[in-house]
Amino acid sequence: MFVDTHAHLFYPNFNGELDQVLERAKIAGVEYIIVPGTDLASSSQAIELADKYEMIYAAVGIHPHDTKEWDDSLLEKIEELAAHNKVVAIGEVGLDYYYDFSPKEVQINAFKKQIDLAVKLDLPIVVHNRESNDDLMNIIRSYKDSGLRAQFHCFAGSIDDAHELIEMKHLISFPGNITFKKADDLRKILKGISIENLLIETDSPFMTPVPYRGQRNEPAYVTLVAEEIAKQHGISIADVARTTSYNSYKLFGVGRNPQLTFTYQIGESLYVNVTNRCNADCVFCDRKGAAVLNGYNLKMSKSDEPEAQVYIDEIGDTKKYKEVVFCGYGEPTIRWDIVKQIAKYVKDNGGITRINTDGHGNVINKRDITPELKGLIDVVSISLNSTDPQQYAELMRVDPKMHAEMIDFAKKAKEYSNVVMSIVGLNDVDKEKAKKFVTDEIGVDFRERLYF
Repeated sequence: MFVDTHAHLFYPNFNGELDQVLERAKIAGVEYIIVPGTDLASSSQAIELADKYEMIYAAVGIHPHDTKEWDDSLLEKIEELAAHNKVVAIGEVGLDYYYDFSPKEVQINAFKKQIDLAVKLDLPIVVHNRESNDDLMNIIRSYKDSGLRAQFHCFAGSIDDAHELIEMKHLISFPGNITFKKADDLRKILKGISIENLLIETDSPFMTPVPYRGQRNEPAYVTLVAEEIAKQHGISIADVARTTSYNSYKLFGVGRNPQLTFTYQIGESLYVNVTNRCNADCVFCDRKGAAVLNGYNLKMSKSDEPEAQVYIDEIGDTKKYKEVVFCGYGEPTIRWDIVKQIAKYVKDNGGITRINTDGHGNVINKRDITPELKGLIDVVSISLNSTDPQQYAELMRVDPKMHAEMIDFAKKAKEYSNVVMSIVGLNDVDKEKAKKFVTDEIGVDFRERLYF
């Protein structure tokens, strides 16, 4: 299932053909489409389309191109339109200094006023940005603690901008321009953004992807955007569809919340959701929130935790997978005995195993469990997160002494398994120092995980 989160289906070049366009979208696997207005008239048209077609939802707002005659009294009319039950956002709003259709100060005022309205109505915004990045980022920063939620459509900032926006809980989207021949820099940015932070869009009738570039764009082509994202991230199109569809639900309320899952596949690997319980409470972890990963619902209480045989039955043929990974939103060594039973089944049947852990397993189990890794766990991935014990404690919300426990676990575990130590790519973490520490002092492999 795909959600095209940005398609201007009210444009005249869809007239007389919209039924066929929507039918092609359905055949391509598009379940929902969000149509953002650019002025009051097109916002009303978007609502009319949402009333007529079950699969269409609307966003309402004034595009920066159309703010030249902005008056604050327009906010009342936008708010009236936003009261419709299928309006899911304020947009398309933002700044555009490329065409200079509207004075900058007018654009900025209109943008801020529409953000204020979105915050008041508890609706997300759909953001347009062209040649206006510095002003736009400064405005968004000023709303950091306001509860603002946003989609940065047709993303036009840097990778650092993207990471900053993601830390503020916003989402990023790209249309068909990521398929263009000369879009290597854009694809590099795309590759540096976790799929957990992405939406997909066509920006129809614009930004038509290869191989249809030069023709009118339409929602069915969102699959080509998904293919490029899958290619850049080394995952399947199904992974892209599932994750971005959930992201659409999370931001816009369009779609549905997935059901609890015990095992889940991403790419060629199968992941085992052992527990939601954890001895840490990492600032970047959504364990206490929705606990959805790549579109899979991993949230469960202790009473929901199944026995080993449930997992074994779901795993089945272990050779179907590149690896079987013990990883959910909790710390798997809390259920170490269950992990060992499942791992034995996987190894006895020719599979490869990995465990993602905070490295506190010896403290949790009140004994040295690292010798028990031998023959059961092929790779141990440990969350280093920081070389500084105090920063580590602040990021994971644990006692600083747990940093030494984690280091000790890593040194012992490398005697029995391949060990990888990782950090989350946060701006405040010294990545180079962490890499040197892991490779030179601990003598194991290093990995940087994308922040989401």
